[in-house]
Amino acid sequence: MTARSIKFPIVGIGASAGGIPAMEGFFKGITGRPGMAFVIITHLSPKRNSLLHEVIDRYTEMPVVVVEDGVAVEPDHVYVMPENVTLVIENGVLHLRRPNGLTQERKPIDIFFSALAEDQGEYAVGVVLSGGDSDGTLGAKAIKERGGLTVAQAPDGYGPRNPDMPQSAIASGLIDVAVPAEEIGAKLQAYARGFDTLDGLPNEEDIPTADIDKVREQIYGILRSHSGHDFSGYKTKTFLRRIKRRMQIAQIQSISAYIDWLKKDPREVMNLFRDLLINVTNFFRDPDAFELLEQKIIPRLFEGKTASDTVRVWIPGCATGEEVFSIAILLREHMEMLSAIPRVQIFATDIDEPALAVARAARYPEALMQGLSPERKHRFFNGDGESYVISNEIRELCIFSPHSIIRDPPFSRMDLVSCRNLLIYFGPAVQSRVLPVFHYSLKPGGYLFLGTSESIGQHENLFATIDKKHRLFQAREHASPHIRLPALFGDSTSGVFPAETAGLKKGTVGYPLRQAVEAQVLERFAPPHVLVNAEGDVVYYSARTGRYLEAPQGIPSRQVLTMARRGLRLDLRAALREATTTRRTVVRDNLSVEEDDERVQPIKLTIEPLAERGNGEPLYLVLFEPSGPRQARSNEDGGSHNSDSTADLERELRDTRERLQSTIEEYETALEEVKSSNEELVSVNEEAQSTNEELEASKEEMQSLNEELNTINAELASKIDELDHANSDLRNLFESTDIATIFLDRSLVVRTFTPAASSFFNLRPSDVGRPLTDLSSQLDYPELKQHIDKVFETGETLNHHLARDSRGLFHMVRINPYRDKGNRIQGVVVTLVDVTTLARAEEHQQVLISELNHRVKNMLAVVASIANRTRDSSDTKEAFADALIGRLHSMSRAYGLLTRERWKEASVKELLHQELEPFGIERIELDGDDVKLGPQQGLSLSMAIHELATNAAKYGALSKPRGRISVKWAMDGDSFTLRWREKYGPAVKKPLNDGFGLNLLKGEIAYRLGGHVETFFGKEGLDVHIAFSANHEDTP
Repeated sequence: MTARSIKFPIVGIGASAGGIPAMEGFFKGITGRPGMAFVIITHLSPKRNSLLHEVIDRYTEMPVVVVEDGVAVEPDHVYVMPENVTLVIENGVLHLRRPNGLTQERKPIDIFFSALAEDQGEYAVGVVLSGGDSDGTLGAKAIKERGGLTVAQAPDGYGPRNPDMPQSAIASGLIDVAVPAEEIGAKLQAYARGFDTLDGLPNEEDIPTADIDKVREQIYGILRSHSGHDFSGYKTKTFLRRIKRRMQIAQIQSISAYIDWLKKDPREVMNLFRDLLINVTNFFRDPDAFELLEQKIIPRLFEGKTASDTVRVWIPGCATGEEVFSIAILLREHMEMLSAIPRVQIFATDIDEPALAVARAARYPEALMQGLSPERKHRFFNGDGESYVISNEIRELCIFSPHSIIRDPPFSRMDLVSCRNLLIYFGPAVQSRVLPVFHYSLKPGGYLFLGTSESIGQHENLFATIDKKHRLFQAREHASPHIRLPALFGDSTSGVFPAETAGLKKGTVGYPLRQAVEAQVLERFAPPHVLVNAEGDVVYYSARTGRYLEAPQGIPSRQVLTMARRGLRLDLRAALREATTTRRTVVRDNLSVEEDDERVQPIKLTIEPLAERGNGEPLYLVLFEPSGPRQARSNEDGGSHNSDSTADLERELRDTRERLQSTIEEYETALEEVKSSNEELVSVNEEAQSTNEELEASKEEMQSLNEELNTINAELASKIDELDHANSDLRNLFESTDIATIFLDRSLVVRTFTPAASSFFNLRPSDVGRPLTDLSSQLDYPELKQHIDKVFETGETLNHHLARDSRGLFHMVRINPYRDKGNRIQGVVVTLVDVTTLARAEEHQQVLISELNHRVKNMLAVVASIANRTRDSSDTKEAFADALIGRLHSMSRAYGLLTRERWKEASVKELLHQELEPFGIERIELDGDDVKLGPQQGLSLSMAIHELATNAAKYGALSKPRGRISVKWAMDGDSFTLRWREKYGPAVKKPLNDGFGLNLLKGEIAYRLGGHVETFFGKEGLDVHIAFSANHEDTP
């Protein structure tokens, strides 16, 4: 077969459980000749013959064809995939792929959709109807990427009964049209007509450059105002092709009208935005970027790691998993080169759970494997039919989980975050919130991998650029903004992502801020100071703060309360809380700060809000002012007050402060333990996610099994309906036939019977299941049991004729072996056929044969007698021959007439006409009714008329030119009379002796028929009267 030369849309229809009602609604929406071809792909059991083509044939007038290998697709045809195969298309020709017998293809819809997309491009259409699992989502993705149309069934009267398949495709964001099943047909026909509309649109070469630029600028402006993205660098040809595709889907016939619609409908702007961002997605997309990742970044992730360490990778927006497994392959390849292999965890997240189901399955059609080298394809994938499944050594590295980077708390302690081609879907505000989340998730020095159209924007203080072209960045160790997790503190812009720390540009914490702070301090104080936020994190230090702040033991911290020296921490905490609450200046006098040399420095502590700086985060200036000379601790205790009571109170106060300080330290220790417990809980949560993933895999297997059971159940229901129809047909056949039939098993137990059999065996419906030998019979057939045993023994049909019964009827018994599907004899079928008519016909035939024998004997006797009498009356041989032949011809004509009438009766008029025609029928007058005579009467009358006509021709009226003959006959009751009268002939007289002709005449009439003959010899000619009984019975 050769491929088609004229392009037309080819519609792939994917369905599974509940797909039959959906296809009924789909095809009822197709009218006339749509100009498209339809290929149906379903999940079929490989061990059962599918009758889907017969079901579909009821719903459409188009030819429905079961696909055979090598059939070329033609418009206005429906092609149904047979069972136990996988269907692909190449150059418009369908090909069948047989399974290897070990596995069954689980994603036949993805396989065909992917092949259709690759083969037909923009003429490919994918329709996802009711079904389980997520089959069809990857295929719809392939069709969408190559400019085709994707459609999914939305809920309506025809389902979907099982919504998993269409919901998975819709949730992926790849579906152009989601409508009820009965509306899909009209949408497709309108889309097909749109190709003619697009053909009428001018191409890029036909439009002036100025007009193209004007159209582009208008649409660029609309897109920029809605999404914030600039598409001015987009290729013109690709840009116009995407525009035409959206016009075809929307059924808009001019670019100006489409621009007007974009201005009115923001949803269409987003649809166009998504179409423009669509690119062919495959493994190792952007090979140069992945090569850089492999050679420069992956080795750094494993540096210094031992077998007890973990390399953690987070891939948000993982979609259907190609990027996840691409990075996993790079990690696995590097792990094979290490002697001490650390544990690797790849957390792949997405808000689209159906897409996650596809990624978890890790099964991809061959058409989506183009980015893989043959070596990696062979090394890390296992062929399964027409699909490829990722190997376990790669799959076990990956944990898939639903997660929103905007709403949910981020993952932590990550070595690498790969978020490629996700930020382009977010506006600048959301991007400014997401990038600090990535910084928080990364370990200090961790790596961020973005898509080629994405950047870190104004967050250069958080990330250092490693490779600008391929969008590789490294988290800065000294810039770690404090963020609040959305799940714990809400999702407000100011709380989740502090605008100041998330939006500070490079240098904001540098010279301009320092100048502003120092200017204010110089104007009022000039003591040591720090600048903190509301949580107490230090964002700026002045000089000489070491007397009041010191680095704590353990992990470095910028928390001012942690760094405060002994004697200052408690008052500093209280003052900072008061300042952040009231937004007013707070002053604490006569505070004592303990120094390292057992001396005490009295100070004045001042905390005041920093002047407002627009929408930035509130900051607070903390000032440390010495309020007197340093003193020894003993001097402070002994010389400050003379009164013993005052000393006791101060001592008690000091002890209280120490106990409070101890309590605070215990609290901080407990807080650290809580943090440690929280990390353990995070680890437990990760293990729970891994367990949940295994449960998800088990659920997928159960869904696959349930889907197959649903498919089998649907086909079983169809089979039951067909069986009901067949049973109804058989029941009506049994009731309408007069043939008595009984079905018996090998034990002669009645299985079923026709109503006519009741008159022979006294059967009732309740007798089914009883042995036939237990029932009374109206038949005289003692050999029945013996004949049935013979049929079991020989396996051949047996026929037996029964004698005439009491009603005078004859029956034939036919016993056939009853064979099952394996051609084994499991019983007999006894049929009784009424052959009374046939028996009577045989009896009549025997009578006719006997009659024929009798008549032949009589005829031969007559012939012999005629020959003898003719010989005696003939003078010459010639006269003898002529007379004998003429008489034999007369007999022959009579026999011919009787034979034609089947020897039942002959017409007098026809008989006379045949006999007299050779003598000139125009000179003979025939007058009489249409009288019928028996065979013997006809023969005898024929012989008599022949003799009279022969005599007339020789000696009577027919020997003269003017001579005429009048023949009249009549039927009076049972008496037949005939008058032969000659006119205008020579005068005749009675002969002295009767000749042979007169003797033959009298012999035939008087002797054979029991009649009488009277002859009169007049002047004008002979006058003969014939009479005999006409009871139609031959005289013996």
